[in-house]
Amino acid sequence: MATIDIAKTFPTVIEAVGAFSETLLAKSPRTRVNYLSALNRFQEFLPTVGLAPETATTDQLPRDVLERFYTWLLRVHGRERRTTAVTYVGETRAFFRFLDRRRWLRADLSFEHIKDGLRELIGRVPYKTPRVDDAVALVVTSVKAVPLPVADERNGQRRLELLRDRAILTTLYATGMRRQELSRLNRSDVQDGRSAEGLITGKGEKERVVFFDDDSLAAIRAYLQARSDTYLPLFLRHDDGRGKPGPRGERWRLSPQSVWAVVKRYGELAGVDATTHHLRHLKARTLLNNGAQLSEVQDLLGHASPETTKKIYAPYTRQHLREAFDRFSVPAEEVARRARRPEERG
Repeated sequence: MATIDIAKTFPTVIEAVGAFSETLLAKSPRTRVNYLSALNRFQEFLPTVGLAPETATTDQLPRDVLERFYTWLLRVHGRERRTTAVTYVGETRAFFRFLDRRRWLRADLSFEHIKDGLRELIGRVPYKTPRVDDAVALVVTSVKAVPLPVADERNGQRRLELLRDRAILTTLYATGMRRQELSRLNRSDVQDGRSAEGLITGKGEKERVVFFDDDSLAAIRAYLQARSDTYLPLFLRHDDGRGKPGPRGERWRLSPQSVWAVVKRYGELAGVDATTHHLRHLKARTLLNNGAQLSEVQDLLGHASPETTKKIYAPYTRQHLREAFDRFSVPAEEVARRARRPEERG
């Protein structure tokens, strides 16, 4: 990683990216990868405006550099990838916020100026709500339909994997957790499948309570009983290439990507396109269409803002609202019949 020459007033772009990357250590691995990927695209773009990342200093970045980066992304990837372009620019914008804090932008330029220019150029980009229908639930039922191998030496590994996968899929649907949240679960969080709720660390390192149903708890207990170990992670790898367990089995903890792969595998078995996030959306839609309030779903899913919940899940409540409309609406004629005529009032 490049180091900054303290004799300079301003670092080069590459040096600044190196300094910024160090501030991402507290972020999740996935978030860090996303930010650095966006900055790689940004550094690919800079030569098109006459700036070499290795030699150009941060005070040389023009006022409209992020606006030009956005239009470059559209030219390279096409307008149909507008959402991707907005994501890259948003993640690069965090880098400019960092530069502003360090006073590494030129004197007549501030992060607010950059942000205002982007807002006018990009405008609003609608969130595309995933089209998730009830068929996604087949992912959960398909794993239960797979016959459980007998408990012998030859089938031991496959039996453990199937019990684990049943626990993963029922837990994802029951709780609406993200894959990273599920990967972080420790067996103590659910008291080895005896606790109906648990405190987890979610997105943005924020804690929240998640709730388990009888089905998910039974699957967790069956999996842990078959494991017969005391390792800390709730979900483990059971493949031959997992190496040594490490302290308390931490090296065997199932990764978020592996959780995603479990869902994809059983989705293919069930004949549906499904991801961990599809299960999360299905849980939210089911709650909303059965009478849960948006504020309740916000808390259950761990959204920081109620606007996020409303923006993403409000379309799923239309059928619920239609039913309420039909159930509680009263024709004007009926209302009129109940009313007293003026001459009948006192």
